[in-house]
Amino acid sequence: MRWRALLVASLAALAVGGCATEVGPSQAELKATWEAQNVFPQGYKNDLLAYMRTYLNDPAQIRDAAISQPQRKDIGPGERYVACVRYNARKTDGKYAGTKDGLAVFVSGKLDRFFDTPRDVREFCKDAAFAPFPELERLTR
Repeated sequence: MRWRALLVASLAALAVGGCATEVGPSQAELKATWEAQNVFPQGYKNDLLAYMRTYLNDPAQIRDAAISQPQRKDIGPGERYVACVRYNARKTDGKYAGTKDGLAVFVSGKLDRFFDTPRDVREFCKDAAFAPFPELERLTR
C-alpha cells in the first residue's frame, strides 16, 4: 500500500513538473522568425496584379490606378512591408465605384493580406507617395 501512495505522489509530481516546462519557442526565437520574414517583396506588382484579377468583380478597365513602394511599417506585433494601392474599379452594374485605397501586407517577400476597409487603410496610406500603376489599368478578365 505504501508503494502505491509513493507511486501516485511521484506521478503527481511529474505531472505538475511537466506543466512548468516551457514548450515552444522563446520570445527571442519568435522575434528572430518574424524578422527573417521581412524580406523586400521584389515581385510586389505581379503579386498584386494576380490578386486583383481574382479579387475584383470586374478587373477590366480600372481607372486611376496608383501604387506606393513597399515600406516597413508597424502593423501590430511588429513591422511588415506594406504597399498602398489606389484604384477605381467598376461595380457589377458596370458603373465605376469611385476611387478606393487598399493596403497590401507582405510576408517573406510575398503578398500575405489585403485590406480595403477605410478604417484599416487610412492610417497606413495617409502619407503614401503614389506612382501610376498602368499595369493594373491594363488588367483583363
